[in-house]
Amino acid sequence: MKSIWNKTVCLNSFPVLNSDVSTEVLVIGGGITGLLCAYMLQQAGVPYILTEASHICSGTTGYTTAKITSQHGLIYHKLNKKHGSEKTRMYLDAQQNALNIYKKLCTENECHFSVCDNYVYATNTGHKLEKEWNTLQTLGFNAAYVKELPLPLSVTGSIMFPKQAQFHPLMFINSISRNLNIYEHTAVKSIDNNIGYTDHGKIKASHIIIATHFPFINRHGMYFLKLYQHRSYVLALENPDTPTQLQVGGMYADEDSAGLSFRNEGNLLLLGGGAHRTGQKGGNWSVLREFADQHYPGSICRYRYAAQDCMPPDALPYIGNYSSRTRNLYVATGFQKWGMTNAMVAATLLRDKIIGEKNPYEELFSPSRSVLQPQIAANALHATINLLTPTIRRCPHLGCALKWNPAEHSWDCPCHGSRFTENGKLIDNPAAGDLPYSK
Repeated sequence: MKSIWNKTVCLNSFPVLNSDVSTEVLVIGGGITGLLCAYMLQQAGVPYILTEASHICSGTTGYTTAKITSQHGLIYHKLNKKHGSEKTRMYLDAQQNALNIYKKLCTENECHFSVCDNYVYATNTGHKLEKEWNTLQTLGFNAAYVKELPLPLSVTGSIMFPKQAQFHPLMFINSISRNLNIYEHTAVKSIDNNIGYTDHGKIKASHIIIATHFPFINRHGMYFLKLYQHRSYVLALENPDTPTQLQVGGMYADEDSAGLSFRNEGNLLLLGGGAHRTGQKGGNWSVLREFADQHYPGSICRYRYAAQDCMPPDALPYIGNYSSRTRNLYVATGFQKWGMTNAMVAATLLRDKIIGEKNPYEELFSPSRSVLQPQIAANALHATINLLTPTIRRCPHLGCALKWNPAEHSWDCPCHGSRFTENGKLIDNPAAGDLPYSK
């Protein structure tokens, strides 16, 4: 299953690390978060090594819809209610700052970058939109309330963020990674006393960044309780007869997590949706195909793909020290489907921590903040039920019962989101290896 991104770019390749080495910073994980961390460290003159267990951007980054926007659904009313106006404004400022860094970098690197407006719409009631609109007005952000959209569905209204952006993520990665210090097919299996252990040696570092999507170290941070994973699906449609307004710019997403999203890439329409918690039943591509057959009957599906995202309980990512007890071990995770801007936020924040500069967003994204959220109890109950479910196939991460995913022909863990092929080969972490009975 290839996305439009990894079908249209041949990514740079990098050697395997086969010896013991020492460095100032070890970055584990070659998705966009880890690569941006490496890029920012290199720009700051900090020695580092980035290791990737497979090849760079083989995970979620290669299957994103690649929207660079500060509008993360109707998040600002939710943040304001949970955290207050000061932290809500800080979150918005952090995302807008990330967007502006992309705008600068993408003018220097060819990646189909285009500035366009982003819309979050509602199809049933405008009640949530009104709350979001009022919050944005209080924050002083220049959003607009738009009643009609060029979409083949009835909307009650939408909120528009101006001058957001979209791009080809792997073209961008190819440009910025060309001169980075990267080792592929170099899996760090464990960490002890600031040493990362691989199958071929040891990497000693003063600082270690875990940028592996879902954190794989269980003895610190309680991420197995603080996160769950959510899958979403994309069809890339050719000849969809989309309205002119959409073709020349505009990104669109339903405020409902079960709704649809739209954006263009060249002559293709990227139709997203069918989302569900990993390991549970959901709409997947069948929902998208049904919508396309009804509203874009002449379209041809050129690509179909899926990705999954780590979901935190309080709508804020975890960026900073892995736990309060790990001084030089850091993490970046929980981007809840908005990995483009949050990856940039993480890269700049972690760079600042390592070089000793104060970052204004450090406290906001601290992984050591309170975890007293209802979602934590729901995650614990969900995990307990699956741990007690009798089945032969169990996840090697923490032993949960695996569920068969008929749409993608995979074994999925409903507790923490690890996924395996039909023959037991690892697809997605936090599991660190194949099923014991893989063939």
